[in-house]
Amino acid sequence: MKTQTSPRRVEMHLLQEDLARAHCRSILIDAEQNRRFRLASQFAKAQKQAERATRRAERASAKARLTLARMV
Repeated sequence: MKTQTSPRRVEMHLLQEDLARAHCRSILIDAEQNRRFRLASQFAKAQKQAERATRRAERASAKARLTLARMV
């Protein structure tokens, strides 16, 4: 015995699939945005650390030059 499916039932099934795909797409877009934000934050943090290290190195260099000048 063969069962018949109504067009409405098929349309509802397809609608549910479309909603599921849209939901998954939304989750993936959110995840990608979060990843990009996290990478941008990490980059900014690394940049600040590099700037601090540069300033420390400049101060150490100036201190070494002053010490050397005092010795001469």
